[in-house]
Amino acid sequence: MKNFGILFNPNYQEKERIFKLLQDLHRSKNLEFFKIPEQSEFLPKFIKTIDNMEKSKIDCILTFGGDGTFLRAINFSLKANAPLLGINLGQLGFLSESNLKELEKSIDDLKNNKFKIQERMLLRVQIKRDGKQVFLASALNDAVIHRGQAPKLIDIYISSNRRFVVETRCDGIIASTPTGSTAYNLSAGGPIISPLMEAIVLTPLNPHVLTVRPMVFSAADTIRFMIKQTQSECLLQMDGRNSYNLRNQDEVIVSSSPQKVKFIKLSNKTFFQILRKKFHLGQK
Repeated sequence: MKNFGILFNPNYQEKERIFKLLQDLHRSKNLEFFKIPEQSEFLPKFIKTIDNMEKSKIDCILTFGGDGTFLRAINFSLKANAPLLGINLGQLGFLSESNLKELEKSIDDLKNNKFKIQERMLLRVQIKRDGKQVFLASALNDAVIHRGQAPKLIDIYISSNRRFVVETRCDGIIASTPTGSTAYNLSAGGPIISPLMEAIVLTPLNPHVLTVRPMVFSAADTIRFMIKQTQSECLLQMDGRNSYNLRNQDEVIVSSSPQKVKFIKLSNKTFFQILRKKFHLGQK
């Protein structure tokens, strides 16, 4: 590998130090770095701007930031058909495989083919309004229906493969991938699922009836959420970002995307080793 895409968290305070490090690697290891047009003014000139991501010859995309930056790189990865490697600059960095101190070693491992590729499933999320599709996008972690600023609970009718599952009044509901099971889903009391599995996890947010519990569906299922009896617009959030305002009788359809995101795996640490270290799993 010698051609690396770069996506950077612009809010990071010590960016000049990282730019200097990248420039040194560019010169000493004969590496080429590329940036998306949205960051062309922010990142230094030795990092070239990509004109056509689909035709770019990027070997790997390096994300500098936390999990939010990593999630914002998903479209970059899919369009360039390049795997992702997160360089953690934040606190947790659960999706990151490396950090700034290990950057040079990580690049050496990539150049020497000392890595593995893991594929992770994505959610395909669409909204239908009056029978017409008005929104379509993908999410790596989750799609969340939330009441937003509305003072009252929303009523959601849930079906799987057009068969009724449950109707619940709640603050909202999370539909997550196994990768996203350790994100908002976990905070809301949902199960931890190995990210190499393929499944769709539904976790209600503060349901009015306490017997409505988290559920795990096959990735082959198509889950439909009908918004009912909401008196104001609620929100669809994709990977933590507000994506669309929902109205009464809107239908949100969640299924497994035919596309997958490629993660670079440098270490032999298992998913559960990472859980124990970063989440202090099982510690008193």
